[in-house]
Amino acid sequence: REKNAIQKAELNKRAIGHKSLETEAAETVEACRKKFEEALQAAQEKEAEVKNLEMAAAQEGQEINEVGRKLEDAQRAFLSDRSRLDSLKDIAERYEGYGTSIRRIMEQKEKFPGIKGVVADLVQVEKNYEIAIETALGASIQNIVTKDEQTAKSLIEFLKKNKAGRATFLPLTSITPIKNNNSAVLREQGVIGLASSLVTTDKQYSTLVQFLLGRVIVVDVIDHALAIARKYSYTLRIVTLAGEQLNPGGSLSGGAYKNSGNLLARRREMEELEERAEQEKIQMEHFSCLREK
Repeated sequence: REKNAIQKAELNKRAIGHKSLETEAAETVEACRKKFEEALQAAQEKEAEVKNLEMAAAQEGQEINEVGRKLEDAQRAFLSDRSRLDSLKDIAERYEGYGTSIRRIMEQKEKFPGIKGVVADLVQVEKNYEIAIETALGASIQNIVTKDEQTAKSLIEFLKKNKAGRATFLPLTSITPIKNNNSAVLREQGVIGLASSLVTTDKQYSTLVQFLLGRVIVVDVIDHALAIARKYSYTLRIVTLAGEQLNPGGSLSGGAYKNSGNLLARRREMEELEERAEQEKIQMEHFSCLREK
């Protein structure tokens, strides 16, 4: 009995030890399970983060490609407009489209500071009115504006001396404005206004504009122009937006208009190209900055 009691006590002791080990093992297993779950959750979160980063990278790649495409488009547009602008500037500097005598005179601008420029370079006109105004100006669009009569006289002597042809000069000190005294015609059907009112220029040339265009009526279409001319007994000078011209006395002129020779359009196109090229340059800088970021 004593021996059995000793064995029983020993077995109970061993059982208690095993129970303690079992408890420790269970706690270890639970701790490992929690760590596994935490690691699994962290892995899932990382996987989701990687997917989000991949999606963001793909989207960013698309945005970079789009920015690159826009940059290339802006560069092509800039180079095209810049090339056209340089070509027009070269044409303007050489006064292509003007008579030989005009070109010879304009080459002397540095020697004759009294030269203000040709009429076409001193006025600005909206695109819709360019043909009408150029028709109204006629040959005077190539007249040379000078500071005074003395400058004009010196230039005439230059042309004579060099046998460089003839030119018409408009000294600002001697020209006087010519105004339309018949205001009733401006209320007629189809009348847009006096040609002088459709032109903008520097204040110092306002008298010049009145002199050249102050009595020219601009009308929308030729039918209205003919009706007005008849009503006022063919005493008016009328031009239409398409370039037809009705002169005092009843003569008419018109036909196909070669827009390529429009000196006013050339100046306007240069201004538009300069503005557009500047905007395209800003766009290129913007897209280049975005691509670098």
